Amino acid sequence: MNTIRAEAHTDASRTVFTILVAIGFSHFLNDMVQSLLPATYPLLKDSFRLSFAQIGLITLTYQLAASLLQPLVGWYTDLRPQPYSLALGMAFSLAGLVGLSCAPSFPTLLLSAALVGVGSSVFHPESARVARMASGGQHGLAQSVFQVGGNFGGALGPLLAAFIILPRGRGSIAWFSSVALLAIVVLTAIGGWYKRRVTLPAKSHQRAPKIEAVLSPRKTTAAIAVLLALIFSKFFYLSSIGSYLMFYLMMTFRVSPRNAQFYLFAFMAAVTVGAMAGGPIGDRLGRKRVIWFSILGVFPFTFALPHVNLFWTGVLIVIIGLVLASAFPAIIVYAQELLPGRVGMISGVFYGFAFGLGGLGAALLGKLADTTSIGFVYRVCSFLPAIGLLTGFLPDLEPDAVARRSRAAEPVLEA
Repeated sequence: MNTIRAEAHTDASRTVFTILVAIGFSHFLNDMVQSLLPATYPLLKDSFRLSFAQIGLITLTYQLAASLLQPLVGWYTDLRPQPYSLALGMAFSLAGLVGLSCAPSFPTLLLSAALVGVGSSVFHPESARVARMASGGQHGLAQSVFQVGGNFGGALGPLLAAFIILPRGRGSIAWFSSVALLAIVVLTAIGGWYKRRVTLPAKSHQRAPKIEAVLSPRKTTAAIAVLLALIFSKFFYLSSIGSYLMFYLMMTFRVSPRNAQFYLFAFMAAVTVGAMAGGPIGDRLGRKRVIWFSILGVFPFTFALPHVNLFWTGVLIVIIGLVLASAFPAIIVYAQELLPGRVGMISGVFYGFAFGLGGLGAALLGKLADTTSIGFVYRVCSFLPAIGLLTGFLPDLEPDAVARRSRAAEPVLEA
């Protein structure tokens, strides 16, 4: 950490690289901690004798805390940068972890999940800003480093739960407090660098240039509505996998909880690869083509999933994770091209909507599982990707015009 502080005053290029790697590593630690919550659902279900509806309520509580607060945190820190809010966000996650390990009742469990969600909502807006500041103008590289850290951490959580938490019981969740403490130390050092580098908005009263809209307001509104419907399709289905895949495997194929974690890890790893691939492929082939392929193209695989044996279930969840996850980067960039100059607002709305839908989906699907069965839930959800037919209503954006407007909308940040 002393290296980070010292380099802030010396070689600028090396300092940028060090901070970029540090914020990517912090994202890795943060998302690893966040992913422990759903990975421990079988343990929590047995410990508290929870119904599937209560499992869904835990996810809903966590994701609402993460989704509703994140746009507000981003809006506030746009006006008043808070360098040390990074460490504060991780402190909330730390408190949530401790609560999960020793919660005496279901309401306390919900409070702990909410604290983990608050930690996520505080961490992400400012950490993304730091990645951009440390980019040295290479914004794509910075975001790739940042996202790789988070995706890898999210995929690692289920494996850690399988090898550490499930064999040793709920109390071992507290062991991961050391991970959160390490992240707090790293983020405090990053916060010091950020504080020295940030230029407060109050020092600049220049008005941003007016950016011409790509489409008419009516067409833009219709396109945004289609994109939100596609987000609904994607995240409701992902919620069925993330929250209930382990239970599906355990009840349908009598897989042990530990082995079910490996299937969840395989799915999360596929999601990581798919999300990383979606953006670059969209740059080359066009966003709309990626959205078509990702949402509608996954339908044959989701339709087949409830009707195959264990081996093909493992194969299909990897394919589904790869294909379906590639949609989100393309959808976000497409929306940003629709409304140039409003990158922050679009990101906040879509990320918040995605988190909220994931939580709502978990709650509703849990209730459906209680009244029917897990297998019925997967048969119903298998039709969700058919909503991808709405992609046909998305307008084809003119690449050259979009590129010109995007360059005009790009803010100039001090390194």
